[in-house]
Amino acid sequence: MARGGRDQRRDGSARPGQLTASTGAALAARRGHPWIYREQLRGPLETLVPGATARIFDPEGAPLGAAVVDPTSPLAARLWTHGEASLDRALVEQRMGLALSRRDVLVDGDTSAFRAIHGEGDRAPGIVVDRYGEVAVLRLDGAAMESWAEKIADPLFAMLHARGVRSLVLRSTEKGATKKIAALRGASPPDRVTVTEHGVPFVVDLAHGQKTGAFLDQRENRRRVGQLARGRRVLNLFSYAGGFSLHAARGGASRCTSVDVAAGAHVTAQASFRAAGVDPDAHEFITADVFGFLDRAAARKEQWDLVISDPPNMAPSEATRGRALTAYRKLHAACAKVLAPSGLLCAASCSSHVGLEDFLGTLADDALGRGDLRIVEILGAGPDHPVLPAFPEGRYLEFCVLA
Repeated sequence: MARGGRDQRRDGSARPGQLTASTGAALAARRGHPWIYREQLRGPLETLVPGATARIFDPEGAPLGAAVVDPTSPLAARLWTHGEASLDRALVEQRMGLALSRRDVLVDGDTSAFRAIHGEGDRAPGIVVDRYGEVAVLRLDGAAMESWAEKIADPLFAMLHARGVRSLVLRSTEKGATKKIAALRGASPPDRVTVTEHGVPFVVDLAHGQKTGAFLDQRENRRRVGQLARGRRVLNLFSYAGGFSLHAARGGASRCTSVDVAAGAHVTAQASFRAAGVDPDAHEFITADVFGFLDRAAARKEQWDLVISDPPNMAPSEATRGRALTAYRKLHAACAKVLAPSGLLCAASCSSHVGLEDFLGTLADDALGRGDLRIVEILGAGPDHPVLPAFPEGRYLEFCVLA
């Protein structure tokens, strides 16, 4: 028997459900990193089905923990426990309950849209729950966790129901789905809901919107933009459903210009403006490619006092990182050309493959083509998006304010 009490067959091979991690993966796991990739594992992985649990050991035979595995994915194991602790439905239920209890004190009473369970950040790998008032949207990452949907639905809904949720829906991961949510427990959900964010009402398209309906990780940054916007002309690029624009308008911006390639997003944004008591006709909504819009605006010598750039993920993989940095430099240079003297630039990145230092490099003087700006704030996601210290992939959102 190897150190740590690991059972083996007489031929020395591991029993089913037991896997051995590489030395590097074992070191990362002990530091608290929850992911182990397929090439870092030895053992009968191919005999397991997505969603099965397995015990993971280091090369010396000492237990690292228990994981939910997926032999069909490059990310083959998500660790839930350390050492010899077991992984079962009761543990998953306990982790979800702890996450929900934290939100009871983290989220203010004027906010009804927030991340209720943040996967790895809440030590519940692969499970994400976003709450929109009386509707909670469950998103499960990968086939492994998708197989757990029915196992966790009843206890999860019971805990959410006690907190005022009446519909638990499952977010579809299928590309091209015409409707992205399906009822899992409780009442049939509406396609759209009106929720509040620090007291500001806004409309969320649950059925057709991106992510789980809204980008909740930018909530605190939207509030900060509202504080900065008073008396300023605001340009919101990649505006999607207009959250930054709405907070800016409510904060006293003289005029907001929202630019996005999706006309449907502007419809939702305008509905949010009306819900919040702001006349959308007093502001501007432009359906256009952002880069083309900025080129035309610079040619016309148009300028804004506050420019917000929040593009979609430009580096979905490490292989696309270099191309993403080039795109960020081009984008930020174009933003700088339409930023008025003494203006504010808010630049965001939502890719874990682009680290903070690299992102700041795309905002340097040579990248912007001007030398009058400096960083005054570096922000991230709100407290409902916690991050594990040893899990840099969880630190994906950067929001930099330059003045």
